[in-house]
Amino acid sequence: MLIARTLTELRACCAQLRAESGALALVPTMGALHAGHRALVRAGVESGAATAASIFVNPLQFSATEDLSRYPRDEAGDLAALAAEGCALAWMPDVATMYPAGEATTISVTGPAQRWEGDARPGHFRGVATVCAKLFGQVRPDRAYFGEKDWQQLQVVKRMVADLLLPLEIVGIETVREQDGLAMSSRNRFLSAPERALAPVLHRTMQDSAQRLRAGNDVAAVLTAASTALTADGFAVDYLALVDGPTLTPLAAYAANARLIAAAKLGTVRLLDNIPV
Repeated sequence: MLIARTLTELRACCAQLRAESGALALVPTMGALHAGHRALVRAGVESGAATAASIFVNPLQFSATEDLSRYPRDEAGDLAALAAEGCALAWMPDVATMYPAGEATTISVTGPAQRWEGDARPGHFRGVATVCAKLFGQVRPDRAYFGEKDWQQLQVVKRMVADLLLPLEIVGIETVREQDGLAMSSRNRFLSAPERALAPVLHRTMQDSAQRLRAGNDVAAVLTAASTALTADGFAVDYLALVDGPTLTPLAAYAANARLIAAAKLGTVRLLDNIPV
């Protein structure tokens, strides 16, 4: 596996890989890789493209109230995981490379970036869109792979790529879960043992809610009952909503492309999940 830490090294590696394989795939990550990230890399490799993964903890998507320094980092473990999945290139820039002094451009996003995580984390999707656009410009991939676990992020990136006519395909990969249903996340490691035992209740509650919605029950009543139950179990619910999948617009009734999305805190850990309805 090639490793690039400067733009000069990256350009040479990408030229070499494109000459050898004909196509490039990219998996953008912030490191602390788990089985969900590995599934994205496998999808890229299985497509036949030379697959690159970026590891960059992006300061632009952290708000003033979020602790950037607390985000988990494990460079040696990440590189071993990427190599084991057949990744061809690890792109590991520093902050100065991604955000050089004097630059004056960021990407402002609305549409699917509004509400939900957009309200909970002001400026977050500006950071996501900006860093993804930079990564796409640096690597010039034919496809980029994102997990459906961060559903709103996936729709924001898809919208940005379509609106800016960027020459790549965005591919969403189904959420990878623990055996008990908890969606895999780098932040799960911060759950205490009791919190980790409780965490799968979120997914089970969402599954039950989705079943009730499919059966024709009133949307508001189902969501209120689920939020009340989660609160009683010890979750601090930020939101639990039925939305149109591509646009994240709230739905008052079951419809095609409906998605159930949720964010809830256990202790200091904020859990995200979503399922199709």
